[in-house]
Amino acid sequence: MKTVRVGLLGFGNVGSGTYDTLKMNMGKIERETGVTFSIDKALVRDPSKPRRSEAPAAIFTCDAYDIIGNPDIDIVCELLGGIEPSTKYMLDAMKSGQHVVSANKAAIAANYPELTKTAKDNNVEFRIEASVCGGIPVLSCLTSVLGANDFSEIMGICNGTTNYILTQMTDFDLEYADVLKVAQEKGFAEADPTADVEGLDVANKLSILIALAFGKYVHPKDIPTTGITAITKDDIAAATARKCKIKLIGKATKHDDGSLEYSVEPVELPAAHPLAGVSNEFNAVFLTGNAVDDLMFYGKGAGPLPTGSAVAGDVLEIGKAIAKCEACDK
Repeated sequence: MKTVRVGLLGFGNVGSGTYDTLKMNMGKIERETGVTFSIDKALVRDPSKPRRSEAPAAIFTCDAYDIIGNPDIDIVCELLGGIEPSTKYMLDAMKSGQHVVSANKAAIAANYPELTKTAKDNNVEFRIEASVCGGIPVLSCLTSVLGANDFSEIMGICNGTTNYILTQMTDFDLEYADVLKVAQEKGFAEADPTADVEGLDVANKLSILIALAFGKYVHPKDIPTTGITAITKDDIAAATARKCKIKLIGKATKHDDGSLEYSVEPVELPAAHPLAGVSNEFNAVFLTGNAVDDLMFYGKGAGPLPTGSAVAGDVLEIGKAIAKCEACDK
Protein backbone atom coordinates (compact mmCIF):
# COMPACT_ATOMS: atom_id res chain seq x y z
CA MET A 1 0.00 0.00 0.00
CA LYS A 2 1.30 3.43 -0.94
CA THR A 3 2.31 5.63 2.02
CA VAL A 4 1.90 9.39 1.61
CA ARG A 5 3.86 11.39 4.16
CA VAL A 6 2.52 14.63 5.59
CA GLY A 7 4.03 17.53 7.54
CA LEU A 8 1.93 19.94 9.57
CA LEU A 9 3.00 23.55 9.95
CA GLY A 10 1.15 24.17 13.19
CA PHE A 11 -0.41 21.85 15.74
CA GLY A 12 -3.04 24.08 17.34
CA ASN A 13 -6.76 23.56 16.93
CA VAL A 14 -6.68 22.90 13.19
CA GLY A 15 -3.42 20.95 13.18
CA SER A 16 -4.52 18.68 16.00
CA GLY A 17 -7.97 18.32 14.43
CA THR A 18 -6.33 17.20 11.18
CA TYR A 19 -4.16 14.71 13.06
CA ASP A 20 -7.16 13.33 14.97
CA THR A 21 -9.34 13.05 11.85
CA LEU A 22 -6.73 11.03 9.97
CA LYS A 23 -5.94 8.88 13.00
CA MET A 24 -9.50 7.96 13.99
CA ASN A 25 -10.61 7.20 10.41
CA MET A 26 -7.42 5.64 9.02
CA GLY A 27 -8.96 2.18 8.56
CA LYS A 28 -11.75 3.57 6.43
CA ILE A 29 -9.37 5.84 4.56
CA GLU A 30 -7.03 2.96 3.68
CA ARG A 31 -9.90 0.73 2.52
CA GLU A 32 -11.42 3.40 0.29
CA THR A 33 -8.26 5.00 -1.13
CA GLY A 34 -5.70 2.23 -1.10
CA VAL A 35 -3.35 4.78 0.47
CA THR A 36 -2.06 5.15 4.01
CA PHE A 37 -1.21 8.59 5.36
CA SER A 38 1.56 9.21 7.86
CA ILE A 39 1.96 12.51 9.69
CA ASP A 40 5.72 12.48 10.10
CA LYS A 41 6.38 15.95 11.49
CA ALA A 42 4.52 18.87 13.05
CA LEU A 43 5.83 22.36 13.63
CA VAL A 44 5.31 23.69 17.18
CA ARG A 45 6.80 26.46 19.28
CA ASP A 46 7.18 24.38 22.44
CA PRO A 47 7.39 20.57 22.09
CA SER A 48 6.86 20.13 25.84
CA LYS A 49 3.51 21.96 25.93
CA PRO A 50 0.44 19.81 26.81
CA ARG A 51 -1.80 19.25 23.79
CA ARG A 52 -5.36 18.19 23.07
CA SER A 53 -4.16 15.37 20.80
CA GLU A 54 -2.04 12.44 21.91
CA ALA A 55 0.62 12.64 19.21
CA PRO A 56 4.07 11.10 19.71
CA ALA A 57 6.66 13.63 20.85
CA ALA A 58 9.02 12.45 18.12
CA ILE A 59 6.99 14.18 15.39
CA PHE A 60 7.36 17.66 16.88
CA THR A 61 9.91 20.13 15.56
CA CYS A 62 10.60 23.82 16.12
CA ASP A 63 12.14 24.27 12.66
CA ALA A 64 9.76 24.75 9.73
CA TYR A 65 12.49 23.63 7.36
CA ASP A 66 12.55 20.18 8.91
CA ILE A 67 9.29 19.92 6.95
CA ILE A 68 9.65 22.35 4.03
CA GLY A 69 12.00 20.90 1.44
CA ASN A 70 12.22 17.57 3.25
CA PRO A 71 12.36 14.97 0.45
CA ASP A 72 10.54 12.43 2.63
CA ILE A 73 7.44 14.63 3.02
CA ASP A 74 4.98 14.72 0.14
CA ILE A 75 2.37 17.17 1.47
CA VAL A 76 2.83 20.27 3.61
CA CYS A 77 -0.25 21.48 5.51
CA GLU A 78 0.09 25.17 6.43
CA LEU A 79 -2.12 25.71 9.49
CA LEU A 80 -0.40 28.60 11.24
CA GLY A 81 -2.56 31.61 10.43
CA GLY A 82 -1.31 35.10 9.64
CA ILE A 83 0.10 36.28 6.33
CA GLU A 84 3.81 35.89 7.07
CA PRO A 85 5.79 33.74 7.39
CA SER A 86 2.96 31.48 6.26
CA THR A 87 3.01 32.70 2.65
CA LYS A 88 6.78 32.27 2.40
CA TYR A 89 6.51 28.77 3.85
CA MET A 90 3.89 27.78 1.29
CA LEU A 91 5.84 29.22 -1.63
CA ASP A 92 9.07 27.55 -0.50
CA ALA A 93 7.32 24.20 -0.13
CA MET A 94 5.85 24.46 -3.64
CA LYS A 95 9.21 25.42 -5.12
CA SER A 96 10.74 22.34 -3.51
CA GLY A 97 8.14 20.13 -5.23
CA GLN A 98 5.83 19.57 -2.27
CA HIS A 99 2.05 19.75 -2.50
CA VAL A 100 0.44 22.29 -0.17
CA VAL A 101 -2.83 22.29 1.75
CA SER A 102 -3.82 25.41 3.69
CA ALA A 103 -6.58 26.61 5.99
CA ASN A 104 -5.11 30.11 6.15
CA LYS A 105 -7.70 32.45 4.61
CA ALA A 106 -5.71 35.61 5.36
CA ALA A 107 -2.56 34.46 3.56
CA ILE A 108 -4.49 32.88 0.69
CA ALA A 109 -6.70 35.92 0.12
CA ALA A 110 -3.79 38.36 0.29
CA ASN A 111 -1.57 36.36 -2.08
CA TYR A 112 -3.93 34.22 -4.15
CA PRO A 113 -2.44 34.98 -7.61
CA GLU A 114 1.15 34.30 -6.52
CA LEU A 115 0.27 31.13 -4.64
CA THR A 116 -1.79 29.61 -7.44
CA LYS A 117 0.77 30.57 -10.10
CA THR A 118 3.65 29.10 -8.08
CA ALA A 119 1.74 25.84 -7.62
CA LYS A 120 1.09 25.64 -11.36
CA ASP A 121 4.68 26.54 -12.29
CA ASN A 122 6.00 23.78 -10.04
CA ASN A 123 3.38 21.19 -11.03
CA VAL A 124 2.11 20.70 -7.48
CA GLU A 125 -1.34 20.74 -5.91
CA PHE A 126 -2.56 23.70 -3.85
CA ARG A 127 -5.78 22.91 -2.03
CA ILE A 128 -7.61 25.30 0.29
CA GLU A 129 -10.99 23.82 1.23
CA ALA A 130 -10.59 24.55 4.96
CA SER A 131 -9.94 28.26 4.38
CA VAL A 132 -13.65 29.10 3.96
CA CYS A 133 -16.39 27.94 6.33
CA GLY A 134 -14.47 25.18 8.09
CA GLY A 135 -15.99 21.78 7.39
CA ILE A 136 -18.47 22.96 4.73
CA PRO A 137 -17.19 21.68 1.34
CA VAL A 138 -18.25 24.71 -0.69
CA LEU A 139 -14.91 25.38 -2.44
CA SER A 140 -14.52 21.83 -3.73
CA CYS A 141 -18.08 21.89 -5.04
CA LEU A 142 -17.53 25.19 -6.84
CA THR A 143 -14.55 23.78 -8.73
CA SER A 144 -15.81 20.23 -9.36
CA VAL A 145 -19.46 19.15 -9.44
CA LEU A 146 -20.71 22.73 -9.93
CA GLY A 147 -17.97 23.73 -12.35
CA ALA A 148 -20.31 23.65 -15.36
CA ASN A 149 -22.39 26.52 -13.95
CA ASP A 150 -22.17 30.21 -14.69
CA PHE A 151 -22.72 31.75 -11.26
CA SER A 152 -24.67 34.98 -10.90
CA GLU A 153 -24.54 35.41 -7.13
CA ILE A 154 -22.90 34.06 -4.03
CA MET A 155 -23.64 35.21 -0.51
CA GLY A 156 -22.87 33.79 2.87
CA ILE A 157 -22.67 33.89 6.63
CA CYS A 158 -19.00 33.08 6.85
CA ASN A 159 -18.06 34.05 10.41
CA GLY A 160 -19.33 32.17 13.45
CA THR A 161 -18.37 34.84 15.97
CA THR A 162 -20.49 37.57 14.44
CA ASN A 163 -23.36 35.22 13.71
CA TYR A 164 -23.36 34.08 17.34
CA ILE A 165 -23.43 37.69 18.56
CA LEU A 166 -26.25 38.73 16.23
CA THR A 167 -28.28 35.60 17.06
CA GLN A 168 -27.98 36.23 20.79
CA MET A 169 -28.90 39.90 20.38
CA THR A 170 -31.95 38.89 18.32
CA ASP A 171 -33.19 35.99 20.41
CA PHE A 172 -32.59 37.44 23.88
CA ASP A 173 -32.77 41.22 23.40
CA LEU A 174 -29.18 41.72 24.52
CA GLU A 175 -26.67 44.52 23.96
CA TYR A 176 -23.72 43.99 21.62
CA ALA A 177 -21.08 44.55 24.31
CA ASP A 178 -22.70 42.07 26.70
CA VAL A 179 -22.93 39.33 24.08
CA LEU A 180 -19.35 39.92 22.94
CA LYS A 181 -18.13 39.37 26.50
CA VAL A 182 -20.02 36.08 26.75
CA ALA A 183 -18.75 35.01 23.33
CA GLN A 184 -15.19 35.60 24.49
CA GLU A 185 -15.81 33.59 27.66
CA LYS A 186 -17.22 30.69 25.60
CA GLY A 187 -14.30 30.79 23.17
CA PHE A 188 -16.43 31.89 20.21
CA ALA A 189 -14.61 35.24 20.07
CA GLU A 190 -10.92 36.07 20.39
CA ALA A 191 -9.55 38.35 23.10
CA ASP A 192 -9.02 40.82 20.24
CA PRO A 193 -12.14 40.26 18.09
CA THR A 194 -11.36 42.99 15.55
CA ALA A 195 -10.89 40.73 12.52
CA ASP A 196 -14.25 39.09 13.17
CA VAL A 197 -16.51 41.92 14.31
CA GLU A 198 -15.18 44.44 11.77
CA GLY A 199 -15.84 42.01 8.90
CA LEU A 200 -12.19 41.50 7.90
CA ASP A 201 -12.37 37.73 8.26
CA VAL A 202 -15.42 37.60 5.98
CA ALA A 203 -13.68 39.82 3.42
CA ASN A 204 -10.82 37.30 3.24
CA LYS A 205 -13.25 34.45 2.67
CA LEU A 206 -15.30 36.40 0.14
CA SER A 207 -12.13 37.16 -1.83
CA ILE A 208 -11.49 33.42 -2.13
CA LEU A 209 -15.10 32.66 -3.04
CA ILE A 210 -15.04 35.33 -5.76
CA ALA A 211 -11.84 33.88 -7.23
CA LEU A 212 -13.31 30.39 -7.46
CA ALA A 213 -16.90 31.26 -8.41
CA PHE A 214 -16.19 34.08 -10.89
CA GLY A 215 -12.56 33.57 -11.90
CA LYS A 216 -11.57 37.07 -10.79
CA TYR A 217 -9.20 38.00 -7.99
CA VAL A 218 -10.24 40.85 -5.70
CA HIS A 219 -7.92 41.74 -2.84
CA PRO A 220 -9.75 41.79 0.52
CA LYS A 221 -8.76 45.41 1.04
CA ASP A 222 -10.70 46.31 -2.12
CA ILE A 223 -13.94 44.80 -0.83
CA PRO A 224 -16.17 47.44 0.85
CA THR A 225 -16.45 46.12 4.40
CA THR A 226 -18.58 47.10 7.39
CA GLY A 227 -18.70 45.08 10.60
CA ILE A 228 -21.32 44.69 13.30
CA THR A 229 -19.97 46.93 16.06
CA ALA A 230 -22.54 49.64 15.37
CA ILE A 231 -25.55 47.31 15.48
CA THR A 232 -27.83 48.15 18.42
CA LYS A 233 -30.83 46.59 20.15
CA ASP A 234 -32.97 49.18 18.38
CA ASP A 235 -31.66 48.04 14.98
CA ILE A 236 -32.48 44.44 15.85
CA ALA A 237 -35.96 45.39 17.08
CA ALA A 238 -36.69 47.41 13.95
CA ALA A 239 -35.63 44.52 11.72
CA THR A 240 -37.76 42.10 13.74
CA ALA A 241 -40.77 44.38 13.33
CA ARG A 242 -40.25 44.14 9.57
CA LYS A 243 -40.07 40.33 9.88
CA CYS A 244 -36.37 40.40 9.08
CA LYS A 245 -33.13 39.33 10.73
CA ILE A 246 -29.81 41.15 10.60
CA LYS A 247 -26.89 39.00 9.44
CA LEU A 248 -23.31 39.88 8.50
CA ILE A 249 -23.29 38.92 4.83
CA GLY A 250 -20.45 38.57 2.37
CA LYS A 251 -21.97 38.93 -1.07
CA ALA A 252 -20.82 39.05 -4.69
CA THR A 253 -23.12 39.54 -7.69
CA LYS A 254 -22.26 39.26 -11.38
CA HIS A 255 -24.28 41.61 -13.56
CA ASP A 256 -25.38 40.99 -17.13
CA ASP A 257 -22.43 42.96 -18.49
CA GLY A 258 -20.01 40.72 -16.60
CA SER A 259 -19.11 43.29 -13.96
CA LEU A 260 -18.95 42.26 -10.31
CA GLU A 261 -20.39 44.00 -7.28
CA TYR A 262 -19.25 42.84 -3.83
CA SER A 263 -19.46 43.82 -0.20
CA VAL A 264 -19.33 42.68 3.40
CA GLU A 265 -21.96 44.34 5.58
CA PRO A 266 -24.86 43.76 7.97
CA VAL A 267 -27.97 43.01 5.92
CA GLU A 268 -31.65 42.73 6.82
CA LEU A 269 -32.78 39.38 5.43
CA PRO A 270 -36.46 38.44 5.22
CA ALA A 271 -37.21 35.79 7.83
CA ALA A 272 -38.17 33.41 5.01
CA HIS A 273 -34.71 33.57 3.40
CA PRO A 274 -32.70 30.36 4.00
CA LEU A 275 -29.77 32.31 5.48
CA ALA A 276 -32.02 33.99 8.06
CA GLY A 277 -32.42 30.68 9.88
CA VAL A 278 -28.67 30.12 10.31
CA SER A 279 -28.03 30.67 14.00
CA ASN A 280 -25.21 31.07 16.50
CA GLU A 281 -21.77 29.81 15.41
CA PHE A 282 -23.00 28.01 12.27
CA ASN A 283 -22.04 29.14 8.76
CA ALA A 284 -23.82 28.89 5.43
CA VAL A 285 -23.21 29.85 1.81
CA PHE A 286 -26.08 30.49 -0.62
CA LEU A 287 -25.32 30.57 -4.34
CA THR A 288 -27.10 30.78 -7.67
CA GLY A 289 -25.93 29.04 -10.84
CA ASN A 290 -27.59 29.14 -14.24
CA ALA A 291 -27.92 25.35 -14.37
CA VAL A 292 -28.26 24.30 -10.74
CA ASP A 293 -30.35 27.33 -9.67
CA ASP A 294 -30.24 28.04 -5.90
CA LEU A 295 -28.16 25.99 -3.46
CA MET A 296 -27.24 26.43 0.20
CA PHE A 297 -24.33 24.84 2.03
CA TYR A 298 -24.71 24.73 5.81
CA GLY A 299 -22.64 23.44 8.70
CA LYS A 300 -19.97 24.13 11.29
CA GLY A 301 -17.66 26.84 10.07
CA ALA A 302 -14.92 26.36 12.64
CA GLY A 303 -13.60 24.00 15.31
CA PRO A 304 -10.74 21.48 15.41
CA LEU A 305 -12.54 18.50 13.88
CA PRO A 306 -14.79 20.24 11.31
CA THR A 307 -11.86 22.27 9.95
CA GLY A 308 -9.48 19.35 10.37
CA SER A 309 -11.93 17.27 8.33
CA ALA A 310 -11.62 19.72 5.44
CA VAL A 311 -7.81 19.73 5.63
CA ALA A 312 -7.75 15.92 5.77
CA GLY A 313 -10.09 15.75 2.78
CA ASP A 314 -7.67 17.80 0.71
CA VAL A 315 -4.78 15.60 1.89
CA LEU A 316 -6.72 12.51 0.78
CA GLU A 317 -7.40 13.92 -2.69
CA ILE A 318 -3.73 14.72 -3.19
CA GLY A 319 -2.70 11.32 -1.84
CA LYS A 320 -4.98 9.51 -4.27
CA ALA A 321 -3.56 11.56 -7.15
CA ILE A 322 0.01 10.71 -6.08
CA ALA A 323 -0.80 7.00 -5.93
CA LYS A 324 -2.55 7.10 -9.31
CA CYS A 325 0.36 8.93 -10.91
CA GLU A 326 2.88 6.40 -9.58
CA ALA A 327 0.73 3.53 -10.81
CA CYS A 328 0.61 5.04 -14.30
CA ASP A 329 4.41 5.38 -14.35
CA LYS A 330 4.93 1.68 -13.66
